Amino acid sequence: MRIAALHPGVNMGVQTQPLVSAKWLANMVKRNLVGPRLRVLDTSWYLPMMNRDGKKEFAQSHIPGASFFDIDECSDRTSKFDHMLPTEKFFADYVGNLGIGNDSHVVVYDASDFGAFTCTRVWWMFRFFGHPQVSVLNGGFRNWVREGHPVTGTYTRPEPARFTATVKHRSWVRSFEDITNNIASQEFQVVDVRPYARFRGKEPEPREGVKPGHIPGSKCMPFFGFVDEDGMMLSPEQLKKFFQKSQVDLNKPICGSCGSGVTACHLVLAAHLCGAPDASVYDGSWYEWFTKAPPEHVVSEVESKL
Repeated sequence: MRIAALHPGVNMGVQTQPLVSAKWLANMVKRNLVGPRLRVLDTSWYLPMMNRDGKKEFAQSHIPGASFFDIDECSDRTSKFDHMLPTEKFFADYVGNLGIGNDSHVVVYDASDFGAFTCTRVWWMFRFFGHPQVSVLNGGFRNWVREGHPVTGTYTRPEPARFTATVKHRSWVRSFEDITNNIASQEFQVVDVRPYARFRGKEPEPREGVKPGHIPGSKCMPFFGFVDEDGMMLSPEQLKKFFQKSQVDLNKPICGSCGSGVTACHLVLAAHLCGAPDASVYDGSWYEWFTKAPPEHVVSEVESKL
């Protein structure tokens, strides 16, 4: 698969590639091209059970020129659910303070052992807020280090920039009501990217008070199945086979779900790479569904919601 991206100086009317290689980004770093036209974001975030702190790790080691994007800070802080989408203004102010303007090409990555964990969420957020000039670093920080590219613990805050966020595709995000109505209408396919055992209700959820299971009629495609053993994204041909094996039709509307709307974005990226760019995300995902749904709409092979 061809992995490329626009040179930061190229006309931004040309479509930005969804993936960039570590070699390409390392060349940009070497040429001192990380700046207003090319911004790099470390989006690392971890569940408590992982015993890692993304912000602390960033302070110790990150890609030169990168800034830290906190998915908890850049969220709807009034919601009881984790990292729900913020308003257009909040997102615009947040990324503007990271030196990102509407003419910036943004490259996102995280330092997870998967090669990608949270970065696809931020990739999707930029696209949702009308900024398609965003790419995922293929293989993430894990591959960056493996290939021997430079890292630093030094951080210089970029000069703030003006960013305007505009939501053009509101159908790219689904609500609890949308998912509830879809159980009967089957307007779109709901695809859960949590591990099979959690989907089936056989292994516990990482959040206290939330039991495992799945939404009626949903299918399962674990997010780590979209990458190879080195954390590199599968080719479009391999991804299409995964969708086919999972009985998910790329020619019909798709909505990704997970624990809290983060890894669901892996599905969106995978579908995008397969030529289906309009997959949506159930923002509240299983955390919200389990909290709000009636017991008969919490499907588990082990036990009921009660």
